[in-house]
Amino acid sequence: MRDGGPTRGPNAGPRRLIAAVATAALLSVLLAGAGPTATPAAAATPVVLSFDHIYLIVMENHEYPTIVGNSRAPYINGLIGRYGLATNYRAVAHPSEPNYLALFGGSTFGVTDDAVHDLGARNLADQIEAHGRTWHVYAQDYPGRCSPVAASPGGVDLVGAAGWYARKHDPAISFTDISGNPARCARITHLAGFSPTAADYELIVPNMVDDMHDGTVAQGDAFLKAFVPRITGSTAFANSLLVITWDEGSSSVGGGGRVATIVVSPHVAAGTRSATSHSHYSLVRTIEDAWGLGCLAQTCAANDMGEFFTR
Repeated sequence: MRDGGPTRGPNAGPRRLIAAVATAALLSVLLAGAGPTATPAAAATPVVLSFDHIYLIVMENHEYPTIVGNSRAPYINGLIGRYGLATNYRAVAHPSEPNYLALFGGSTFGVTDDAVHDLGARNLADQIEAHGRTWHVYAQDYPGRCSPVAASPGGVDLVGAAGWYARKHDPAISFTDISGNPARCARITHLAGFSPTAADYELIVPNMVDDMHDGTVAQGDAFLKAFVPRITGSTAFANSLLVITWDEGSSSVGGGGRVATIVVSPHVAAGTRSATSHSHYSLVRTIEDAWGLGCLAQTCAANDMGEFFTR
């Protein structure tokens, strides 16, 4: 034995072997308990709530900075202060119509203009009905009776100013499984008959003045001030969601410009801001995730907006 070295008795070898076997056995038990696919705990991800009703209002043709902080839109900016704002949200195309198709069909379907299109494709209404839910489109100044007209003038329809209905802003009528089915296209009506409990999903399309396309920011703000309380003041809103967005901006950021998107719900904390990158496809994905509808085309790769919601 070397000076200072470890002392080894005659049973040192067997004792080391027994200890090694015991250690291996203990490690085996621990690993078995963890399971073959055990991984470190992941951080919690946002969850989209199963809302009773979801409402979407689509305004027109304004880039984010022309809305947020604009003194001519006091009601809109009041909503932003009381609820939530997506600060990095993008439209997906120019001009208007492909954005509306994206918001109802999860794709632009190759449309690059505002012409009349009849699409034989699956859409949000199909998903909603397949899962036992209901939908309704309220298009201001729509002439009704499944009309396929490209445009129609009208008077004051419930609130706001007199203006024009534009088919390019009414995506539901562009899908042939709706336009060719009288019972389904009867769910597209003018705004005067609005009810916050008429359907689970309600799309509100203001006319060409009230949506800021032909009218001013102030006129659009006045329309929202007159109309939105019909939703937020209803008992149906207690577990519901309203989103107000713009179809496109003036730039080509993200394909269609950076637009303001306001997330209004009792489940959104006042002053919530999200800089997460979102688009119109994210908005559709939020609806799909809320009700377990699956996904459509481009929404399958989109994120949702679950970070806005608290339980």
